[in-house]
Amino acid sequence: MNEIKFGTDGWRGRIAEDYTFANVRRCAEGYARYIVTTAQAAQAARPAVVIGYDKRFQSEDFAAVAAEVLAGHGLKVWLTDGATPTPVIAFAVNAKKAIGAINITASHNPPQDNGFKVRDHTGGAIAPAGLAQIEAAIPASDADAKRLDYDRAIAQGLIEKFDPAVEYIANLQTLVELRPLADAGLKVLMDPMWGNGAGWLPRLIGGGKTQIVEIHNERNPIFPEMTRPEPIPPNVNVGLAKTKEIGANCCCITDGDADRCGFGDEQGRFINQLRAYALLALYLLEIRGQRGAIVKTLSTTSMLNKLGELYGVPVYETGVGFKYVAPKMTETDAMIGGEESGGYAFRGNVPERDGILANLYFLDLQVRTGKTPSQLIDWLFDKVGPHYYDRIDSHIDPQQREAIKARLRTAQPDRIGGLKVSGKDMTDGYKFMLEDGGWLLIRMSGTEPLMRVYCETSKESLVQPILQDGIKIANGM
Repeated sequence: MNEIKFGTDGWRGRIAEDYTFANVRRCAEGYARYIVTTAQAAQAARPAVVIGYDKRFQSEDFAAVAAEVLAGHGLKVWLTDGATPTPVIAFAVNAKKAIGAINITASHNPPQDNGFKVRDHTGGAIAPAGLAQIEAAIPASDADAKRLDYDRAIAQGLIEKFDPAVEYIANLQTLVELRPLADAGLKVLMDPMWGNGAGWLPRLIGGGKTQIVEIHNERNPIFPEMTRPEPIPPNVNVGLAKTKEIGANCCCITDGDADRCGFGDEQGRFINQLRAYALLALYLLEIRGQRGAIVKTLSTTSMLNKLGELYGVPVYETGVGFKYVAPKMTETDAMIGGEESGGYAFRGNVPERDGILANLYFLDLQVRTGKTPSQLIDWLFDKVGPHYYDRIDSHIDPQQREAIKARLRTAQPDRIGGLKVSGKDMTDGYKFMLEDGGWLLIRMSGTEPLMRVYCETSKESLVQPILQDGIKIANGM
């Protein structure tokens, strides 16, 4: 059996190569041991765990395998009755007073992959120390995993199927008024990227004057017309083109498990993730009048720092990943938390990315202001000044990973993209601060053999020179 290493949210692997039923049992055994230990420490009686899954190949079968292992430990399993968005699974943890959750999904990864995500009693990401404990508890063989046959577990009441949507929707209705959105008369192009977000906007705000046009809304685990269900170009290009073709007001997008999202404007132009995060924060601060902390990863926008100063709210910066964002949100009772990958979480919900709620907030922002998405960007820039961003992902040989990191640790460039370097932060990756208030970040993906190079700057013409200089620094050129 191969060694299983947990990354940002859990474990991901290639289906049939290392992501097998045997290895899912091993992961479930490690998680069950962790849960039992946690429950004993908390003196919890017969703890329950929620298990959900996405629309990838055989995800429902992998979920059933995980449920058998937890049932083998005497744990009560609430198993979703169909493919379910990650934020809905997370909310079910609270609704069922569960001690945690397993989510069978590879989120935005390529179609050949699947994953094993784990969550704590809040429905949010487990902190790194907890992930390390789960990883250490994974047995070398699935022969060491306890199991109770699925049908027997159902008969004994240890596995029970349920519909998690009802309680989730009831909570949504306390966060945003759905009727005005249904009656607003918008025309929305919705792209759920063949994933779990399909059908949710029509269900929530359909039936009125607003028209929701969905594409890519069936189950198709090879994800046609995109390389992966990640809500960034070029994967979203078909949806953006369709937005302009049908004359929609905007494009709303959710990734494969609907925890991340993306947006396009009325001209079919992509609204990058940094601008989307700043718009959502501005919506809560200005339109909804909310106040509270903003939590951001170091890979996302400095526009949030400027909004924090304008509205007098604290801004906390964390490492990349919701395993850092979620605990900080809980600690500070944050108003909003998010990351560069298009995942945003909100107070009053759960400390988990929620692409469905983010889409509703984005639509509510348009309805309440009467502005088009492009006008909203202008409004944002009037507040904080123009900001431009891009990212390059490069495949790397895993054996070269440490050599690249060693070069970056010692790199001391005077200028990047023609701008003077004003500082360096190695909290998570290698971030170089630039004289215009912008930055360059180089870091290794926690889930794939990728090097990510990101930047944000005040001039659009500087974006590519900064990124290219970043690649040269990483390659020792």
